[in-house]
Amino acid sequence: MLKHCIAAIRPRTLPVAVAPVIVGTCLAWADNYSLCLPVMLAAMFAAMAIQIGTNLHNDVADFERGGDDPATRLGPPRATAEGWLTPDAVRRGARISFAAAAACGIYLVIVGGWPILLAGLFSLAAGFAYSGGPRPISYTPLGELFVWLFFGVVAVTGSYYLQSMQISGRAVIAGALLGLPAAAVLAVNNYRDLEDDRRVGRKTFAVLFGRAASRAEYTVLMLLPFLMMPLMATSFSVWWWLPFVALPWAIILVRRFFSFVPGEEFNLLLANTAKFQLALSGLLGVAIIGGAGSVG
Repeated sequence: MLKHCIAAIRPRTLPVAVAPVIVGTCLAWADNYSLCLPVMLAAMFAAMAIQIGTNLHNDVADFERGGDDPATRLGPPRATAEGWLTPDAVRRGARISFAAAAACGIYLVIVGGWPILLAGLFSLAAGFAYSGGPRPISYTPLGELFVWLFFGVVAVTGSYYLQSMQISGRAVIAGALLGLPAAAVLAVNNYRDLEDDRRVGRKTFAVLFGRAASRAEYTVLMLLPFLMMPLMATSFSVWWWLPFVALPWAIILVRRFFSFVPGEEFNLLLANTAKFQLALSGLLGVAIIGGAGSVG
């Protein structure tokens, strides 16, 4: 039972939720704001809870829409479709996750006020709307945009605001930068599942524009962050070269995206893309703090 519950929450995707909180907090610290550890941890927990709730809701919603046939599915087995967990149990897990995120959100709203309330409400609504409602986001070509916005721009900017009570242009840039590889995680998923998605009527970016366009999309999402990196620099310090350590890894992942046949290899590629985003966020966080120290 436990291993099935763990599989249902899709732990390989959770770095996408943690990474932006790390960078937003590092930016605030580098800008000489006092670091509040409980706020950072609450923001991380809330982000992961929203991610888990979205994954669970997606698991049961796709099953009920006929989109997770175990006989044809190329991705990891889904708990509801395999019969490991009942639809009611998975749906209940999603509600608990969203409720946990909301509980953390109450504390964060007390700290950050109405801007955090709005960001939290929109994030919870988007998490539900990803697979729920009459027109789920996951059935449209807007999935990557959704991930870029909420797991990039909103998450980094919100994390910065919680520590500083200010909006920073660099936080917005950092969010836009980190949201790109987060969206690449979904691009891997949609490329792998193109045929199944087409069969059930999904119109993802991959379904609408084809595999060649999806390969170009993944390439841009993985490499554009490095072109944006100079926008983050506040000096000519050597620290700002640190994130480029991840560039060879990004190139390797892009080459694998082009060479792998959609199937089980793409499951590993998806996990490694999420790990890449977490590594890039860590390197960027160190560069932000180190670069600020060099200016000082």
